[in-house]
Amino acid sequence: MNDHKISGVFSAAATPLNADGSPDLGLFTEHCQRLLQEGCHGVALLGTTGEANSFSSSERRSILEAALKAGVAADKLLPGTGVVATPETVELTKHALSLGVTKVVMLPPFYYKGVSDDGLFAAYSQVLEKIGDVRLQVILYHIPQVSGVPLSIPLIGRLIEAFPNTVVGIKESAGDFNNMQAIIAAYPGFSVLAGADPLLLPLLKAGGAGCITATSNLVADSLRTVYDKVHDEACAGEVEIAQARINAYRTLSNSYVQIPTIKAMVGLKTGNAAWRRTRAPLMPISDADYAALSEAYAKLP
Repeated sequence: MNDHKISGVFSAAATPLNADGSPDLGLFTEHCQRLLQEGCHGVALLGTTGEANSFSSSERRSILEAALKAGVAADKLLPGTGVVATPETVELTKHALSLGVTKVVMLPPFYYKGVSDDGLFAAYSQVLEKIGDVRLQVILYHIPQVSGVPLSIPLIGRLIEAFPNTVVGIKESAGDFNNMQAIIAAYPGFSVLAGADPLLLPLLKAGGAGCITATSNLVADSLRTVYDKVHDEACAGEVEIAQARINAYRTLSNSYVQIPTIKAMVGLKTGNAAWRRTRAPLMPISDADYAALSEAYAKLP
């Protein structure tokens, strides 16, 4: 794992909202600080779990700025900067760099479907060439079940070859362990990060770099236990218990619509019902489901 340029447990942080639907910056920064205290190496804000594509560019900038202003170190933040339009992706990434944030997670342009590897290579290349900053480290974001735009293994290789010090990793959120293993085998030292919590343990054993996951909003401590102790045979039982706890929380969050459920569970954890708020088109979990969720949550390890 030490060969990876980016490795560790990163939270795909949820974004709390005020009653008017605007980002609750104070509650968000408290959440970031708690995630780090509980064991996360960093916070991957403004991703899918963070409802990033429901926020404007100015809102995205304000959320990142708030985390830094609250004292979260720049090297602990991995904002999502990939959007549909190349100029906006460039703008958001340059903004992060201007604040000293050098690691970003970058979706491909995702509106048009069925695009070729050549088209995706051109899109990423244009972004990186327009930015032209040697400090930048990019984690590609592979989540085809949501984006509709898969990142093939040959495409990944082309990007690594063209930008070897910039394209350093991938968040693999398709949940395909075989694909993760294939990327690791094809590109040694490239950081493969699991987007699904149950895959952290097998991925680390296979040479992966860590995770960027939704359930870390709730059980960062257990994820850190798995990451730190996976290769220590004396701690095998502790790791197994931690992974089982992770899986239990993940299973419950997936029993309803995931993102509103994760937010509701953060609210249950912290005692703050404001976490139930979502931005349309996502809707808060219903009162009936919330009652059932609350009962199930109370029984979790």
